Amino acid sequence: MNFELTGNLIVKEDTVEISQSFKKREFVIEVANEKNSDWNDFIKFQATQDRCNLLEGINLGDKVKVNFNIKGRKWEKEGKTNYFNNLEAWRIQKVENETAHNNSMPDYNTDDVPLPEPPDDDLPF
Repeated sequence: MNFELTGNLIVKEDTVEISQSFKKREFVIEVANEKNSDWNDFIKFQATQDRCNLLEGINLGDKVKVNFNIKGRKWEKEGKTNYFNNLEAWRIQKVENETAHNNSMPDYNTDDVPLPEPPDDDLPF
């Protein structure tokens, strides 16, 4: 399954080598709740293998879009079965700050600008 979330990067762990053939890097984004910031979500992801490098060039506080898959595993030990889930990031992109685009255009207050008078000529179209 393929999913996508956008939020601010708040935790960026170092890459950890679990074994000679497996490494992972965990990170957390804060997803804003538009109605109440007390209810923001804090979502932990992991990037594995060569995808650990996806976080290079991304800094804490940056707004990012994360594409990910949900992985579920079964683990048995001493006759007891446990299940756990991972959010496996496979793409991480910086998101341009929307206000930066808005600030590039001058802010005009059209209420203070008088409209031009229509021309007096009676053109046939």
